[in-house]
Amino acid sequence: MIVHKMSLDEMEKAIYQLVAIHTSLEDYRLAYFINQNLPINLKKCHSNIQIRSKEGEAQLSRFEYEDEKKNVLWNLVQNKSSITNLPESNSQDLFANSNSKFSSKIYLLPEFKKVDYFLKIENEEDDVDITTITNLINKIERVSIVYNIELQTIKSKNNLIF
Repeated sequence: MIVHKMSLDEMEKAIYQLVAIHTSLEDYRLAYFINQNLPINLKKCHSNIQIRSKEGEAQLSRFEYEDEKKNVLWNLVQNKSSITNLPESNSQDLFANSNSKFSSKIYLLPEFKKVDYFLKIENEEDDVDITTITNLINKIERVSIVYNIELQTIKSKNNLIF
């Protein structure tokens, strides 16, 4: 019997690139402007990304485009979402009857809390020019900063599996 062992380095070989986008635009408007500036056609994905934490569960919007000729999958993903929690009314304290709501944020990648959206570009070959992509996205009027993220700096890589 032949045994083939794989190292963890082989398993973690990145086949995607990640671009961080800082903007005040809504997700659908950002997808529209990216479609105008890049030769892609992002469309709203029917299945949002679900993130769970101790505060609760959040839905993050996702737009996707698959370029079958070049074998590239593009995903525009929201990084943060707000959750509104009602306090539990089991206590008998002074504020037990108040109708106050508490809001908390949930992040796709908590180590990048200031990033509004991520553009994940999945490809087998390195035929995608990230500097050209970031320059074209940076030309969008209400986008403030666009940059490539080094995958070694991401601590929560499992959240990018979708």
